[in-house]
Amino acid sequence: MQFRTPLELGLLIRRARRARGMTQADLARAAGVGRQWIVAIEAGKPRAELGKAFQTLATLNLSLSIHGEKFPEPPGSRVRIAVPDIEAIVGAHEGPES
Repeated sequence: MQFRTPLELGLLIRRARRARGMTQADLARAAGVGRQWIVAIEAGKPRAELGKAFQTLATLNLSLSIHGEKFPEPPGSRVRIAVPDIEAIVGAHEGPES
């Protein structure tokens, strides 16, 4: 399915909710959002908070995929996280044993 507008996404959420026999209040409770927020997103609210939209989709066991033009990843753009040596950190902060 392709979605290009907030209304199309809202209608998908509504169809998925109804297919699962959930009320707007049920979905709101399960997704951790307010019922009015569900009402708004189902109506195609153009400025719906993205984090809440993802929570709602996950609650309905839905995911979002982006398709389109592929852009090369800039060199060095991958974030590398160094894993600290916890033993060395703890050892450096321990006093001499008595």
